[in-house]
Amino acid sequence: QVQLVESGGGLVQAGGSLRLSCAASGRPFSMVAMGWFRQAPGKEREIVAAISWNSGSKNYADSVRGRFTISRDNAKNTVYLQMNSLKPEDTDVYYCAASRSSNGYRIYEFPYWGQGTQVTVTS
Repeated sequence: QVQLVESGGGLVQAGGSLRLSCAASGRPFSMVAMGWFRQAPGKEREIVAAISWNSGSKNYADSVRGRFTISRDNAKNTVYLQMNSLKPEDTDVYYCAASRSSNGYRIYEFPYWGQGTQVTVTS
């Protein structure tokens, strides 16, 4: 099993920045892809960004490309999401997820989930 704990969410004004962190334990973190997803009430959970096991592949949703950056530190078992130029439409609960494989992007490839952290962007 994998345990994932997100942190770093909060309230920020439009144009501001936040950095989310996700600490992983319970499975060789360095061997699997990690992802960030988000979900608004009444909507489906959607991919924000994903990173392969060795950071060699990073993929982003069109809505965040150029503003968000995913990264990981395998020595610290932690994955990050740096969010810049935040917009009110980025307001969501953000979830960290772990894959069973070394690379992944689709939601069904990520069976392990954190509890989520709220990000609220005010205009």
